[in-house]
Amino acid sequence: MPLLRPLHSLEAWVQHFRDYDFPVLAHSAEQLELLRANEDDVDAHLIGETFANDPLMTLKVLRHAASLGRERRSGEIETTTTAVVLMGITPFFAAFGPQTSIETVLAGEPDALDGADAVFSRSERAARFALGFAAHRMDPDAQLIHGAALLHDFAELLMWCEAPSLMLQIRLRQRMDASLRSSRVQKEVLGVELADLQQALMKAWHLPQTLAHFSNDKTRTPDASELCVLYATRLARHTAEGWDNAALPDDVRDVGALLNLGHEPTLRLLHDILGEPLPPVNTTY
Repeated sequence: MPLLRPLHSLEAWVQHFRDYDFPVLAHSAEQLELLRANEDDVDAHLIGETFANDPLMTLKVLRHAASLGRERRSGEIETTTTAVVLMGITPFFAAFGPQTSIETVLAGEPDALDGADAVFSRSERAARFALGFAAHRMDPDAQLIHGAALLHDFAELLMWCEAPSLMLQIRLRQRMDASLRSSRVQKEVLGVELADLQQALMKAWHLPQTLAHFSNDKTRTPDASELCVLYATRLARHTAEGWDNAALPDDVRDVGALLNLGHEPTLRLLHDILGEPLPPVNTTY
Protein backbone atom coordinates (compact mmCIF):
# COMPACT_ATOMS: atom_id res chain seq x y z
CA MET A 1 0.00 0.00 0.00
CA PRO A 2 1.29 3.50 -0.78
CA LEU A 3 2.43 5.65 2.11
CA LEU A 4 -0.07 8.39 2.96
CA ARG A 5 2.00 10.01 5.70
CA PRO A 6 5.72 10.74 5.97
CA LEU A 7 7.94 8.51 8.05
CA HIS A 8 9.39 10.04 11.20
CA SER A 9 13.07 10.36 10.30
CA LEU A 10 15.73 9.98 7.63
CA GLU A 11 16.75 6.69 9.22
CA ALA A 12 13.17 5.42 8.94
CA TRP A 13 13.03 6.29 5.26
CA VAL A 14 16.37 4.54 4.65
CA GLN A 15 15.13 1.43 6.46
CA HIS A 16 11.93 1.48 4.42
CA PHE A 17 13.76 1.59 1.10
CA ARG A 18 16.79 -0.55 2.05
CA ASP A 19 15.30 -3.81 0.74
CA TYR A 20 12.59 -2.26 -1.41
CA ASP A 21 12.05 -4.19 -4.66
CA PHE A 22 11.30 -1.12 -6.72
CA PRO A 23 9.81 -1.30 -10.22
CA VAL A 24 11.47 -0.38 -13.50
CA LEU A 25 10.28 1.09 -16.78
CA ALA A 26 7.93 -1.15 -18.75
CA HIS A 27 10.34 -0.97 -21.68
CA SER A 28 13.13 -2.33 -19.48
CA ALA A 29 10.94 -5.15 -18.20
CA GLU A 30 10.07 -6.11 -21.77
CA GLN A 31 13.66 -5.90 -23.01
CA LEU A 32 14.89 -8.01 -20.10
CA GLU A 33 12.63 -10.86 -21.19
CA LEU A 34 13.75 -10.54 -24.81
CA LEU A 35 17.37 -10.74 -23.68
CA ARG A 36 16.59 -13.71 -21.45
CA ALA A 37 15.09 -15.58 -24.40
CA ASN A 38 18.35 -15.10 -26.31
CA GLU A 39 20.81 -15.55 -23.46
CA ASP A 40 23.44 -17.26 -25.60
CA ASP A 41 23.75 -14.16 -27.79
CA VAL A 42 23.87 -11.66 -24.92
CA ASP A 43 26.96 -10.03 -23.42
CA ALA A 44 27.51 -7.50 -20.64
CA HIS A 45 27.88 -4.59 -23.05
CA LEU A 46 24.49 -5.30 -24.64
CA ILE A 47 22.83 -5.49 -21.23
CA GLY A 48 24.45 -2.22 -20.20
CA GLU A 49 23.26 -0.49 -23.37
CA THR A 50 19.74 -1.89 -23.00
CA PHE A 51 19.21 -0.29 -19.60
CA ALA A 52 21.34 2.83 -20.15
CA ASN A 53 18.31 5.15 -19.96
CA ASP A 54 16.49 3.55 -17.03
CA PRO A 55 17.76 4.90 -13.68
CA LEU A 56 15.81 2.39 -11.62
CA MET A 57 17.01 -0.71 -13.50
CA THR A 58 20.54 0.71 -13.41
CA LEU A 59 20.18 1.25 -9.67
CA LYS A 60 18.89 -2.30 -9.15
CA VAL A 61 21.85 -3.82 -10.95
CA LEU A 62 24.41 -1.69 -9.09
CA ARG A 63 22.76 -2.41 -5.74
CA HIS A 64 22.83 -6.15 -6.38
CA ALA A 65 26.46 -6.07 -7.50
CA ALA A 66 27.41 -4.13 -4.36
CA SER A 67 25.74 -6.80 -2.22
CA LEU A 68 27.94 -9.59 -3.55
CA GLY A 69 30.86 -8.75 -1.29
CA ARG A 70 34.21 -7.13 -1.84
CA GLU A 71 35.98 -10.47 -2.12
CA ARG A 72 34.39 -10.89 -5.57
CA ARG A 73 35.37 -7.40 -6.73
CA SER A 74 38.69 -6.20 -8.09
CA GLY A 75 37.52 -2.57 -7.83
CA GLU A 76 34.48 -0.35 -7.58
CA ILE A 77 31.49 -1.41 -9.69
CA GLU A 78 30.40 1.89 -11.21
CA THR A 79 28.40 0.91 -14.32
CA THR A 80 25.80 -1.67 -15.30
CA THR A 81 28.23 -3.24 -17.74
CA THR A 82 30.96 -3.81 -15.15
CA ALA A 83 28.33 -5.11 -12.71
CA VAL A 84 27.19 -7.75 -15.21
CA VAL A 85 30.80 -8.68 -15.95
CA LEU A 86 31.22 -9.31 -12.21
CA MET A 87 28.05 -11.39 -11.97
CA GLY A 88 28.21 -13.29 -15.24
CA ILE A 89 25.38 -13.50 -17.77
CA THR A 90 23.54 -16.54 -16.39
CA PRO A 91 23.72 -15.37 -12.74
CA PHE A 92 22.47 -11.95 -13.91
CA PHE A 93 19.31 -13.48 -15.36
CA ALA A 94 18.93 -15.65 -12.27
CA ALA A 95 19.13 -12.59 -10.03
CA PHE A 96 16.74 -10.52 -12.13
CA GLY A 97 13.56 -12.36 -12.92
CA PRO A 98 10.51 -10.76 -14.55
CA GLN A 99 10.24 -7.18 -13.35
CA THR A 100 7.24 -5.17 -12.20
CA SER A 101 6.88 -1.94 -14.15
CA ILE A 102 6.31 1.50 -12.69
CA GLU A 103 3.50 1.90 -15.21
CA THR A 104 1.74 -1.04 -13.54
CA VAL A 105 2.41 0.20 -10.00
CA LEU A 106 0.97 3.64 -10.78
CA ALA A 107 -1.75 2.50 -13.18
CA GLY A 108 -4.42 3.83 -10.82
CA GLU A 109 -2.54 7.07 -10.19
CA PRO A 110 -2.29 8.85 -13.57
CA ASP A 111 -1.12 12.14 -12.06
CA ALA A 112 1.60 10.34 -10.13
CA LEU A 113 2.64 8.44 -13.26
CA ASP A 114 2.93 11.77 -15.07
CA GLY A 115 5.15 12.99 -12.23
CA ALA A 116 7.37 9.91 -12.43
CA ASP A 117 7.52 10.12 -16.23
CA ALA A 118 8.76 13.71 -15.93
CA VAL A 119 11.60 12.53 -13.68
CA PHE A 120 12.51 9.70 -16.07
CA SER A 121 12.60 12.17 -18.97
CA ARG A 122 14.67 14.66 -16.99
CA SER A 123 17.11 11.94 -15.89
CA GLU A 124 17.63 10.72 -19.45
CA ARG A 125 18.13 14.32 -20.63
CA ALA A 126 20.64 15.01 -17.85
CA ALA A 127 22.58 11.86 -18.68
CA ARG A 128 22.82 12.90 -22.34
CA PHE A 129 24.06 16.36 -21.41
CA ALA A 130 26.59 14.96 -18.93
CA LEU A 131 27.96 12.43 -21.41
CA GLY A 132 28.20 15.15 -24.05
CA PHE A 133 30.15 17.43 -21.72
CA ALA A 134 32.45 14.59 -20.65
CA ALA A 135 33.08 13.58 -24.26
CA HIS A 136 33.92 17.17 -25.18
CA ARG A 137 36.44 17.26 -22.32
CA MET A 138 37.72 13.76 -23.23
CA ASP A 139 37.10 12.79 -19.62
CA PRO A 140 38.17 9.19 -18.90
CA ASP A 141 35.27 8.89 -16.44
CA ALA A 142 32.63 9.63 -19.09
CA GLN A 143 30.55 6.53 -18.35
CA LEU A 144 30.63 7.19 -14.62
CA ILE A 145 29.56 10.79 -15.27
CA HIS A 146 26.70 9.56 -17.45
CA GLY A 147 25.57 7.15 -14.73
CA ALA A 148 25.78 9.75 -11.98
CA ALA A 149 23.58 12.14 -13.96
CA LEU A 150 21.11 9.35 -14.77
CA LEU A 151 20.81 8.41 -11.08
CA HIS A 152 20.79 11.98 -9.81
CA ASP A 153 17.07 11.97 -8.95
CA PHE A 154 16.43 8.31 -8.16
CA ALA A 155 15.11 9.09 -4.65
CA GLU A 156 12.39 11.19 -6.23
CA LEU A 157 11.41 8.22 -8.40
CA LEU A 158 11.27 5.93 -5.37
CA MET A 159 8.97 8.44 -3.65
CA TRP A 160 6.65 8.60 -6.65
CA CYS A 161 6.35 4.81 -6.41
CA GLU A 162 5.84 4.58 -2.65
CA ALA A 163 4.30 7.90 -1.61
CA PRO A 164 2.51 9.32 -4.67
CA SER A 165 0.03 11.40 -2.67
CA LEU A 166 2.85 13.14 -0.80
CA MET A 167 4.70 13.82 -4.04
CA LEU A 168 1.54 15.28 -5.55
CA GLN A 169 1.30 17.61 -2.56
CA ILE A 170 4.83 18.81 -3.27
CA ARG A 171 4.10 19.35 -6.96
CA LEU A 172 0.90 21.29 -6.20
CA ARG A 173 2.64 23.55 -3.71
CA GLN A 174 5.45 24.32 -6.12
CA ARG A 175 3.01 25.09 -8.92
CA MET A 176 1.16 27.48 -6.63
CA ASP A 177 4.42 29.18 -5.58
CA ALA A 178 7.21 29.00 -8.18
CA SER A 179 9.66 30.60 -5.73
CA LEU A 180 9.30 27.75 -3.22
CA ARG A 181 12.59 25.89 -2.91
CA SER A 182 12.44 22.14 -3.51
CA SER A 183 14.49 21.34 -0.41
CA ARG A 184 12.13 23.34 1.81
CA VAL A 185 8.88 21.81 0.55
CA GLN A 186 10.38 18.30 0.63
CA LYS A 187 11.35 18.80 4.25
CA GLU A 188 7.89 20.09 5.12
CA VAL A 189 5.94 17.34 3.32
CA LEU A 190 8.27 14.33 3.58
CA GLY A 191 10.26 15.24 6.66
CA VAL A 192 13.51 14.82 4.68
CA GLU A 193 15.30 16.37 1.74
CA LEU A 194 15.45 13.93 -1.16
CA ALA A 195 19.13 14.72 -1.73
CA ASP A 196 19.93 13.63 1.84
CA LEU A 197 17.84 10.48 1.49
CA GLN A 198 19.59 9.63 -1.75
CA GLN A 199 23.06 9.97 -0.26
CA ALA A 200 22.01 7.90 2.77
CA LEU A 201 20.61 5.14 0.55
CA MET A 202 23.75 5.01 -1.57
CA LYS A 203 25.77 4.59 1.61
CA ALA A 204 23.39 1.93 2.99
CA TRP A 205 23.60 0.00 -0.28
CA HIS A 206 27.40 0.35 -0.40
CA LEU A 207 27.30 1.92 -3.83
CA PRO A 208 30.63 3.31 -5.12
CA GLN A 209 31.79 6.39 -3.24
CA THR A 210 32.79 8.02 -6.52
CA LEU A 211 29.24 7.64 -7.83
CA ALA A 212 27.78 9.08 -4.64
CA HIS A 213 30.26 11.95 -4.71
CA PHE A 214 29.52 12.78 -8.34
CA SER A 215 25.80 12.83 -7.52
CA ASN A 216 26.14 15.13 -4.52
CA ASP A 217 25.13 18.71 -5.34
CA LYS A 218 26.27 19.81 -1.88
CA THR A 219 29.95 19.20 -2.63
CA ARG A 220 31.64 22.47 -1.73
CA THR A 221 34.43 22.45 -4.29
CA PRO A 222 33.37 20.21 -7.18
CA ASP A 223 36.00 19.31 -9.75
CA ALA A 224 35.43 19.48 -13.51
CA SER A 225 33.97 15.96 -13.74
CA GLU A 226 31.52 16.68 -10.94
CA LEU A 227 30.59 19.96 -12.60
CA CYS A 228 29.60 17.99 -15.71
CA VAL A 229 26.95 16.23 -13.61
CA LEU A 230 25.89 19.36 -11.73
CA TYR A 231 25.44 21.49 -14.85
CA ALA A 232 23.81 18.65 -16.78
CA THR A 233 21.15 18.09 -14.13
CA ARG A 234 20.48 21.82 -13.84
CA LEU A 235 20.09 22.13 -17.60
CA ALA A 236 17.80 19.12 -17.76
CA ARG A 237 15.56 20.66 -15.11
CA HIS A 238 15.57 24.14 -16.63
CA THR A 239 14.87 22.90 -20.18
CA ALA A 240 12.27 20.30 -19.25
CA GLU A 241 9.45 22.46 -20.59
CA GLY A 242 11.34 24.49 -23.19
CA TRP A 243 14.25 26.87 -23.57
CA ASP A 244 12.73 29.99 -22.03
CA ASN A 245 13.59 29.40 -18.36
CA ALA A 246 15.05 32.50 -16.67
CA ALA A 247 18.00 30.47 -15.31
CA LEU A 248 19.25 29.36 -18.73
CA PRO A 249 21.62 32.29 -19.40
CA ASP A 250 23.56 31.37 -16.25
CA ASP A 251 23.54 27.69 -17.25
CA VAL A 252 24.91 28.45 -20.70
CA ARG A 253 27.59 30.69 -19.20
CA ASP A 254 28.67 28.02 -16.70
CA VAL A 255 28.80 25.24 -19.28
CA GLY A 256 30.76 27.49 -21.63
CA ALA A 257 33.30 28.19 -18.90
CA LEU A 258 33.59 24.48 -18.09
CA LEU A 259 34.12 23.50 -21.73
CA ASN A 260 36.11 26.60 -22.70
CA LEU A 261 33.55 27.60 -25.32
CA GLY A 262 31.94 30.89 -26.24
CA HIS A 263 28.23 31.57 -25.94
CA GLU A 264 27.16 30.56 -29.46
CA PRO A 265 29.31 27.39 -29.64
CA THR A 266 27.93 26.36 -26.24
CA LEU A 267 24.35 26.78 -27.45
CA ARG A 268 25.14 24.81 -30.58
CA LEU A 269 26.68 22.00 -28.54
CA LEU A 270 23.70 21.79 -26.18
CA HIS A 271 21.27 21.40 -29.04
CA ASP A 272 23.56 18.99 -30.88
CA ILE A 273 23.70 16.77 -27.80
CA LEU A 274 19.90 16.52 -27.85
CA GLY A 275 19.67 16.28 -31.63
CA GLU A 276 17.59 19.45 -31.72
CA PRO A 277 17.87 22.33 -34.19
CA LEU A 278 19.25 25.60 -32.91
CA PRO A 279 16.40 28.08 -32.21
CA PRO A 280 16.08 31.50 -33.91
CA VAL A 281 18.97 33.92 -33.37
CA ASN A 282 16.85 36.33 -31.29
CA THR A 283 16.43 33.81 -28.49
CA THR A 284 17.34 35.59 -25.24
CA TYR A 285 19.24 32.81 -23.50
